[in-house]
Amino acid sequence: MAKGHRSQIKRERNAQKDTRPSAKLSYARIPVQKACFVLDAIRGKDVTSALAVLEYNPRYASGVIKKLLESAIANAENNNGMNAANLYIEECYASNGPIMKRVRPRAQGRAYRIEKRMSHIKIVLNEK
Repeated sequence: MAKGHRSQIKRERNAQKDTRPSAKLSYARIPVQKACFVLDAIRGKDVTSALAVLEYNPRYASGVIKKLLESAIANAENNNGMNAANLYIEECYASNGPIMKRVRPRAQGRAYRIEKRMSHIKIVLNEK
């Protein structure tokens, strides 16, 4: 059992919170492997060059990640008062989400399982 008053426990827990601006997209209908191809291209870059890379990347995931990056930039400006010109992508990763299982009919009455994978994508920014 934790010691101290409830407000004191909450204060200590909030002091340990990460204050870097971030954005998270849960249940994206993109497999993790395909999302990571795009995330690897922008990891560590400054925000303006990352947006340029995402704009001209032909993959489907790049459009979704571009929207998520713009959300993280807006969070940094509005919630943390940071300048967008000084931001860079400190962390970006995708983790496994749930898998939708579907059945596809095949020859001779067989059924093949199709797995439609989802991912949770997170982008964390920081100032230079």
